[in-house]
Amino acid sequence: MSIKKKLAMGIATGALAVSMIGGGTYAYFSDTETSTNTFKAGTLDLALNPTEIINVDNIKPGDWMNRSFTLKNDGSLDIAKVLLDTDYVVTDANGDNVEDFGQHIRVNFMWNPDKNASGIWLDNVIYNTTLAELKGMTPDAVANKIFIPYFEERGGLKAGDSDTLGVQFEFVENNADQNEFQGDSLQLTWKFEAKQGKGVAK
Repeated sequence: MSIKKKLAMGIATGALAVSMIGGGTYAYFSDTETSTNTFKAGTLDLALNPTEIINVDNIKPGDWMNRSFTLKNDGSLDIAKVLLDTDYVVTDANGDNVEDFGQHIRVNFMWNPDKNASGIWLDNVIYNTTLAELKGMTPDAVANKIFIPYFEERGGLKAGDSDTLGVQFEFVENNADQNEFQGDSLQLTWKFEAKQGKGVAK
């Protein structure tokens, strides 16, 4: 056999051996598992009943009005705060107003008995505050400043829970001439904004 043939056969044999070795590296056991994962966001859904808390006419200085309303958490997430934003529009019937009618309508109290079973006025949502003053405030309607275990709920509104609040309005008699408000009307808008709590480990 010639040297060329021997050399060619050697190269072919070597290539076959390498291909067999290479092919062998792909022969192994295997097992596969697939992980399917889901992230679903919860919901904040605050319900107010009734949506019109007060509608009264023919009032005079010294009159007061008691009303109640319910805040309910219809969402899947707990609510940490329900902030109350106040706005109003005054219609001046005679065009003679010098003062703001909102300075003469006062919220004597807004009380959440679920969060303030003791009735301590310091723990009221609102105490002795005019509508004009409330425009610059955002009180928390479901807060509990003085928590008394076994008698009160902690602050916030858990999913599916509800709080019924009582409120008293008064057209304040200031022992002065208030004739400028005769025939006037005030349209009050209260916006309740639910806020989530802090994130937690899940």
